[in-house]
Amino acid sequence: MHLDELRDLLTRHARPDWSTDIEGVRLSKFESPYPPTPTTSGTVLALIAQGTKRLALGERVYEYRAGQYLVASVDLPITGNFTEASPEEPALGFGLTLEPSAVADLLLAGPDDARRIPGGPHSAIAVSDAPAELLDAVIRLLRLLDRPRDQAVLAPLIKREILWRLITGDQGEIVRQLGLADSSLSHIARAVHWIREHYAEPFRVEDLARLTGMSVSAFHRNFRTVTAMSPIQFQKRIRLQEARLMLTTRSADVTGVGLLVGYESPSQFSREYRRQFGTPPSQDAGHLSPSGRARAAALP
Repeated sequence: MHLDELRDLLTRHARPDWSTDIEGVRLSKFESPYPPTPTTSGTVLALIAQGTKRLALGERVYEYRAGQYLVASVDLPITGNFTEASPEEPALGFGLTLEPSAVADLLLAGPDDARRIPGGPHSAIAVSDAPAELLDAVIRLLRLLDRPRDQAVLAPLIKREILWRLITGDQGEIVRQLGLADSSLSHIARAVHWIREHYAEPFRVEDLARLTGMSVSAFHRNFRTVTAMSPIQFQKRIRLQEARLMLTTRSADVTGVGLLVGYESPSQFSREYRRQFGTPPSQDAGHLSPSGRARAAALP
């Protein structure tokens, strides 16, 4: 019964741009599968009501389907697509942005054991079956789309409940790390943020390890645990995704795009781009469009 009502709400309220009138809530609807597409995860809860989605993070592959949810606690470069969708049974998804400040606030209000720092980092992405309590809270949140007058008061309360269900659920440690300033994940997230902001610049792993307060060996180990990549592989993935985004508006300047994202050698840029996306940038540029890129960005 929960999934039936959830499907109905998503079908009625999903918009082409996935936006809703409730802050942080996105709804997606796809009537056909689409090829695996590079995007970023964000820090998010993504719940499937119908269809199947597959995500790849480095060498790890995650698949989740109706009645399952995915949590991502670090904004990471991923490749994803819905593999099951049709006009008769469209893929339907719910997404909620997870704010570290909201997690921290809830942990402070909860019992002492909720603030226990986990012994080590976990992968930043995990999939679980959605319990009835979580589905019920999501449905009550979406019902508010039919009652605009109630949204300002009730939506924050229900989002807080959803967050608590995550914190106390199967993937609670992943979500709790998001709000704990001294957790290993928060330190790795600091390094991830630095690489994303300076992806075109060379860096020394020793400097990133110092930024996180870890030894080089511990930093390497924890970074790979969280992201499924080494720091250098992570930077390369970000560079190539940013290059692909730039090519949607600068298709005639492949060499310039390669330089902007940090490649000094056009041949190396073309070689690594082809390895990542299956076609060289000069060919791929002609098939890219801003609208297609935006379509791929929805994690739910």
